[in-house]
Amino acid sequence: MVQLYFLSILCNALSGYVLFAGNDNETSEKPLGFADNPTFNLVLGILSAVTGVLKLLSPTVDKIPILGDLVPAIAGVAAGLVLIFGIYRQSTPSASSSTNSLDSLAGTILTFRKPFGLGLIAVALLHFLFPQALFL
Repeated sequence: MVQLYFLSILCNALSGYVLFAGNDNETSEKPLGFADNPTFNLVLGILSAVTGVLKLLSPTVDKIPILGDLVPAIAGVAAGLVLIFGIYRQSTPSASSSTNSLDSLAGTILTFRKPFGLGLIAVALLHFLFPQALFL
């Protein structure tokens, strides 16, 4: 479906920008607009994850059903999880000193948010430029 193709590119690009340009701490001198808005990040995370799952179920190209949309779909689900983990990490007051396993997993994932954001932007750009590619 062309709508899911567009949503996948849009969600991956926006998620990549939010993860790359977003501030790691809340005490920043310059606000980045929607990149630091927790409500926008939560909605974008949910939309990215749902779009990734739907993209796995409904591929764009009928020749090879799973492989053509595998990388953007997995990237969308991962972007959604990283954004949701970021919101969870910001909402817990003792996020840095907690021994909760989910909290430590969120901290581990969020240490690589900037490279992951660049990767998401690259996947979105490549998926836009080469829609018929086998693994993209």
